[in-house]
Amino acid sequence: MKAQNALLIIDPQYDFCNPQGALFVPGAVEDMQRLARFITRKGNELAQIFVTIDSHPVNDISHPNFWRDSNGNPPAPFTQITFADVQAGRWIPQFEPEKAAQYLADLEAQGQFPHLIWPEHCLTHSKGSAIDDTLMEALRQWTRGGKQYITIQKGTYPLTEHFGIFQAQIPVADRPETQLNTSLIADLMVYDNVYLAGEAKSHCVATSLKQAMDYAPELAQKMIVLTDCMSDVPGLGHLGEPIYAAAKAKGIRFADSSNA
Repeated sequence: MKAQNALLIIDPQYDFCNPQGALFVPGAVEDMQRLARFITRKGNELAQIFVTIDSHPVNDISHPNFWRDSNGNPPAPFTQITFADVQAGRWIPQFEPEKAAQYLADLEAQGQFPHLIWPEHCLTHSKGSAIDDTLMEALRQWTRGGKQYITIQKGTYPLTEHFGIFQAQIPVADRPETQLNTSLIADLMVYDNVYLAGEAKSHCVATSLKQAMDYAPELAQKMIVLTDCMSDVPGLGHLGEPIYAAAKAKGIRFADSSNA
């Protein structure tokens, strides 16, 4: 029987993939070009394409306007804010201060990612949240035969980062959109192979892969990581490296898009 293949594309959006984007990832332009060629070449073999959409409110916990220093100034992008900073009054949450402080404590206990402030990016329904033009054209052509790509939104709850597609960094009990997306896992489990690509390699792709390994190991074993269709946030590649090393140790496949 012919294998059923899916493609899971993480956050291929203007703000990450266009040099004018708010949080441009160097290398993403070429990543999207290679990914578009992959879809064009392998289109008949792809039964389904899933596209994740990062989507944030302005007053997100990772955006500057959420915070002020003791002089009333917002943090610059890429500032790291710790639980100790909040306790000492160096950085003051402007919204939901108790929940924000608890989030930082929980995030640090998790021990994976520090809390960084990003430029305002992928604002809900903004230009920055749109799918990259080059990739979009490939998706349009792929649908001509009667197929439909599926989009999955993440990041809408403002009090937690949501790097990985399967759940937020710190799930919130009364917010289903932050909790483990068992429906998506079930949808992906239907396929024999799930190609994985997108932006950024260091954060959202790496975390999606880790979450699959942690919460859906059978799905993780179906994944094929397209190594030339993702790039790191500059200077932060070390955050994803242990995840990819763990994936290789578990036998998860890695491939170049030109010969996958």
